[in-house]
Amino acid sequence: MGMTAVASWLSLGEGSTPLVPARRISLACELHLKCEGLNPTGSFKDRGMVVAVERAAQSGARAVVCASTGNTAASAAAYAARAGL
Repeated sequence: MGMTAVASWLSLGEGSTPLVPARRISLACELHLKCEGLNPTGSFKDRGMVVAVERAAQSGARAVVCASTGNTAASAAAYAARAGL
C-alpha cells in the first residue's frame, strides 16, 4: 500500500531505518538488526500510526484516542499533533 498525499504530509520521517550488521552474534549466518529506534518517536509504532491518523483525518475525526502509556501513545500524540487533531 503506497502512501497517499495526506500520509506524505503527515510523515515525520518514519521508515527507512538502517539495517546494521550484527557480526558479534551471527556466527553461522549473516544477520542484520533493524534500528527502529531511529524513527521520529523512537519506535516502530510510527510506521503504522501515520496510516491510522491519516485514516482518522480522512474520516473527519477531530481527535484520536489510544489506551497506552508507552510508545503507542507517544506516536499517536506526535502524528495527531502533526494532523492538527
